[in-house]
Amino acid sequence: MKEKLKDFFAHQFEEELIDEIVEVGEIKFYREGEHLMSVGDKIDFFPFLLRGVFKILSEDDKGNEVIMYFLERGDTCACVFINSLSTEKSCIRAVAEIDSEVILIKLNQFDKWMVKYKSFRDYVLESYNLRLKEMIEAIDTLAFKKMDQRLLKYLHDRIQVLRVTTLNTTHQEIAYDLNTSRVVISRLLKQLENEGKIILKRNRIEILNL
Repeated sequence: MKEKLKDFFAHQFEEELIDEIVEVGEIKFYREGEHLMSVGDKIDFFPFLLRGVFKILSEDDKGNEVIMYFLERGDTCACVFINSLSTEKSCIRAVAEIDSEVILIKLNQFDKWMVKYKSFRDYVLESYNLRLKEMIEAIDTLAFKKMDQRLLKYLHDRIQVLRVTTLNTTHQEIAYDLNTSRVVISRLLKQLENEGKIILKRNRIEILNL
């Protein structure tokens, strides 16, 4: 575990903090499609993402979900830290986009490390700042952008975090993430194909020029 941590966090965290993470952390593996957390869960941990990608979805009181942002290698979920300050249950769902590896840390370490390690405080504040910007962008996209623009952003974001040019996905999955119908997504994807921006294949989308 220590070598995996140092591979990414050595430039951020002190050796002593990395040693503590190794001592108290638990490595867990999540297959594609598995949940790191679900809406309504009482969260008692925070994650360090060592490998993979998670998509973060928000759910309204009717059960409708929409994607908010992605977590990549080196990220943590700032929403979990908010849970550490209250007794509220999780209002988000974190789903593995690909097979992923995470270190889970009990929340009782949070206050201790915030006081003890400046590097950890900086990391948490940077995470808050990044996630806030992403959520503002997501709200702006939902409020002001048409579905074709939302779809373009969604496809662009996914290929960026996954570092691929071909997405293994279905029209229904995209529709679910964007809280719309499969028919709408299929029509817009076909339009993008006609414009030469993508190539549609069975359960795959090859990105040419977004």
